[in-house]
Amino acid sequence: MDKTLFDDLVQSLKEAKAITNGQAQPSRRIVLEAEDVRQVREHTGLSQQDFARLMRVSVKTLQNWEQHRRTPTGPAAALLKIVATAPEVAIRSLHGPAKVI
Repeated sequence: MDKTLFDDLVQSLKEAKAITNGQAQPSRRIVLEAEDVRQVREHTGLSQQDFARLMRVSVKTLQNWEQHRRTPTGPAAALLKIVATAPEVAIRSLHGPAKVI
């Protein structure tokens, strides 16, 4: 490994440690606003049961999100953002084409 690159990596690790220990401030911080789950659901026109099914979570989990006792994280938060941005596309994509039996 190039000595300059190695020195840069070591310096970055030292800075990260200082930030983690509260001895330095990060150069920038990104804060993402959480979607209002109830507002997103109401915008779709779906009941709690149908929206929970769409999100692949239990109704109880959805209720906890709507009442701000819990916050969606990871894939659920990403899916919620997609539903908030393009509800028709998300619903159509998640339901898939109708199957004829």
